[in-house]
Amino acid sequence: MNSTTEKSFFGRIDWITILIWLTLCIIGWFNIHAAVFNPEHPGLFSLETNYGKQSIYIFTAMIIGFSILIIDAKFFLSSAPFIYAVVILLLIAVLVVGRSVGGNQSWIPLGSFRLQPSEFGKLATCLLLASYLSSQSSKAPNMRTLLTGAAIVALPIALVMLQKDTGSALVFFSLIFVFYREGYVGNGLLILAALAILLFVLALLINQWILIGVIFLICGFFAYNLRKKRKHLINIGLLFALSSIYILCVDFAYEHILQPHQRNRIDVILGKIDDPRGEGYNLNQSKIAIGSGQFWGKGYLQGTQTKYNFVPEQSTDFIFCTIGEEWGFVGSVILIALYLTLLIRLVNIAERQRTAFARIYAYGVASILFFHFFINLGMTIGIVPVIGIPLPFLSYGGSSLWSFTILLFILLRFDSSRKGLNN
Repeated sequence: MNSTTEKSFFGRIDWITILIWLTLCIIGWFNIHAAVFNPEHPGLFSLETNYGKQSIYIFTAMIIGFSILIIDAKFFLSSAPFIYAVVILLLIAVLVVGRSVGGNQSWIPLGSFRLQPSEFGKLATCLLLASYLSSQSSKAPNMRTLLTGAAIVALPIALVMLQKDTGSALVFFSLIFVFYREGYVGNGLLILAALAILLFVLALLINQWILIGVIFLICGFFAYNLRKKRKHLINIGLLFALSSIYILCVDFAYEHILQPHQRNRIDVILGKIDDPRGEGYNLNQSKIAIGSGQFWGKGYLQGTQTKYNFVPEQSTDFIFCTIGEEWGFVGSVILIALYLTLLIRLVNIAERQRTAFARIYAYGVASILFFHFFINLGMTIGIVPVIGIPLPFLSYGGSSLWSFTILLFILLRFDSSRKGLNN
């Protein structure tokens, strides 16, 4: 590689996005240190602690990330089916040899390290989905392509659900934004999805038969006013039937599919139960920690909720509590601004790609990171149920950090060679 080519290659890499990634990793590292600080092991690099281990994970993530930048971008396109197959086998293997932690059988023990295949399932699904949809990009969007793409997403969802890891399974649903961007899902379907979510919540708050009765009255009102139009009457009747079936299915799923602790967490969010010492403990302590930080925060290593371990899982799922308590409103806003900047840059990167494969993959990455960011922050402040997913690049854990890093750096590799991928 001559100096001109080398300069051109490194000049095309989005260094600002890499800087945001590294900044988030460092913020996570320091806050993991604050969350589990032990005076007997005060060093940031003590391997007996989570923050010491995280320093290794960050260092290896840097090696992995920059290694990806020098691999031929076309390699990821050609190997997408193979990567997907390997991850599916790992998701099957974890059901046999996996270790159960917190009620989820999601980890494969590898000595002192635990590998979580579901984290890499997002990467594999994004790659194969991008490969398949891009191969159909010359054709008009059709139901067959949509169903095949949905099957690519559904297989890892089913395997992750068998691990009883509902949170990780829900992340895959964020890929609906990919189908929307590529024209397979229209505005009407998104509106129906929003209505389905609203109906789901109402079905949990209101007796199912009362809710069906209310919908019957609403449909009856519209049917009376449109009684002269037979086509509309059929659609209204169909809408009522589907809504009624959906409500009954929600009730069945809530009672027979969700685990008791999952039902309790939803009930806490919806205000059906007040259990600050039981299922509502995590959320209650999380709100106390974030609120106690006020405007400027208590200062690094000065958080009392953090120091005395009031918030469970504070270095993983509830890492944002540490930021809220010790860095306050100002620190929280800065962190949120970093994430929003990253997400905006990812969308811009997606739109400037010259191949359908890179664009679809980019939207997959943006969708997954947005879902993690929104849900993780949402569950710490009580606007969504606690489903146990990490905050990208901040939460403790090698599997999550490496998978998010690989997701991001593959995209940056596509972006740096977008002219070459088009050949």
